[in-house]
Amino acid sequence: MVASDIQIAQEAHLDSILAVAKKVGLEENDLELYGKHKAKLTYDALTRIENQNEAGRLILVTAINPTAAGEGKSTVTVGLGDALTKSGRKTMIALREPSLGPVFGLKGGATGGGYAQVIPMEDINLHFTGDFHAITSANNLLSAMLDNHMQQGNLKQIDGRRIVWKRVVDLNDRALRQVVIGLGGPFQGVPRQDGFDITVASEIMAIICLARDIDDLKTRIGNIVVGYDYARQPITAHDIGAEGALTVLLKDALKPNLVQTLEHTPALVHGGPFANIAHGCNSIMATKSALHLADYTVTEAGFGADLGAEKFLDIKVPQLGKVPDAIVIVATIRALKLHGGANKNNLKEEDVLALEKGFANLAKHIETIEQYGLPFVVAINRFVGDSDAELQALEAWCTANSVSYSLTEVWEKGGNGGLDLADKVVNAIDEHTGTYQPIYNQEQSIEEKVTAIVRKIYGGKSVEFTSKARKQLNEFKQHGWDKYPVCMAKTQYSLSDDATLVGRPEGFVITIREFVPKMGAGFIVALTGDVMTMPGLPKHPAALDMDVDNTGRISGLF
Repeated sequence: MVASDIQIAQEAHLDSILAVAKKVGLEENDLELYGKHKAKLTYDALTRIENQNEAGRLILVTAINPTAAGEGKSTVTVGLGDALTKSGRKTMIALREPSLGPVFGLKGGATGGGYAQVIPMEDINLHFTGDFHAITSANNLLSAMLDNHMQQGNLKQIDGRRIVWKRVVDLNDRALRQVVIGLGGPFQGVPRQDGFDITVASEIMAIICLARDIDDLKTRIGNIVVGYDYARQPITAHDIGAEGALTVLLKDALKPNLVQTLEHTPALVHGGPFANIAHGCNSIMATKSALHLADYTVTEAGFGADLGAEKFLDIKVPQLGKVPDAIVIVATIRALKLHGGANKNNLKEEDVLALEKGFANLAKHIETIEQYGLPFVVAINRFVGDSDAELQALEAWCTANSVSYSLTEVWEKGGNGGLDLADKVVNAIDEHTGTYQPIYNQEQSIEEKVTAIVRKIYGGKSVEFTSKARKQLNEFKQHGWDKYPVCMAKTQYSLSDDATLVGRPEGFVITIREFVPKMGAGFIVALTGDVMTMPGLPKHPAALDMDVDNTGRISGLF
């Protein structure tokens, strides 16, 4: 019987976090300890690290369009990091923190799987160091201050019908998508329509992941647009005096968290924006710290290259100041079969014909990375049910198309299962002579940027903007917001905005139903199709299978 992820994690030996820190030159004074196996980096350490060490090589892990269960991108990220360490290279891993929504919902956590995990797995997947609770509290404090401002005389003449700031909770709770607040009479507040997003879709989360330091954090929070006044001019968090208090709540959440893998490779796990409705990358502070502590940093960006990788390259890279030196594209037999027309309930059955039809999806993601001028390796993340015939077919396709690939078995074998991948990625870095090419420049209009993403990244025909979206484009230009990058909110299951169009659809039109300005984060969110910023629980949520015994030992957590 195959051990579950939690069983493997619970049976693992953990080094003290001080011992893990010493591997990359960190001392006890550089850490704020959260028990024996977790720590945050101090602000003094963050400053020293960046100033005294040159940046190492950066490896970004992305994927093809996934199945609902995910394709093991975090698992490959962890396994590759362990493999690089095992091969004698000084390595760190930089991951996002898991959201409680997927943990208790369908997809699971974000700590990897099998023998390629970051630990302590239960802590990271649950409350960890409290970052998400701080982000949730800060977000909702801004909501409370906004509503109180309106209750106490509304000096800024805020139009309650044009408030865009929502409350958040880090759970999948569809009943909170649309709510009415302030009912019960004049002492209970000003009645208005409101709603909840999931915490990982909040602008505060994006700001934590993009801020450079506390001063930058405070400035970004002050720039948050919460709504509009009766003259239709934007009202910011600074206008209602909220940035100081929010920064107080977030001062510790801004510090990256240090943990380890099962094989004791140091890992910074920090921030957690979703890639389908947010920008999908861990924090700049964590990535930058890892780059200055190690020779190789392995990080990931959520979902497929059409979402996470595009946002990493077009939103994060300009602010990080570092382009990935290589890309890993994770592909699985089961996802390729799904994209080739196989029934989602029969993905464990051998189906070479469906697999071969699904190669078109992988081909498009390869083309996407090639457009940026970056070297890549395809990691075939092997699952137990993959047949020899299916693996041979995928390997033959890669060979016939001159695609560098590696059969990756890190779930089963840990770092040993990724040694070939590690060598091929390092070779790709060393042999690369091309130049990074962004797919749009910041001076282009929002409409031009959206069109470039749809045509170049998704392979779509054109973009259709609703009347509301077009009106917003004109307003944004008047406010001087038209030069910001675009963060597309789109289904992760398809290159299009229709989750049912699997494979490599052609001739489709992407519909932008509305835009959401995120001036604190520094980008404009474009909502496509029917994408939701508050997910719901499935018919059988993972929460139904979880329990804890009298000793505190958790079961059912994957």
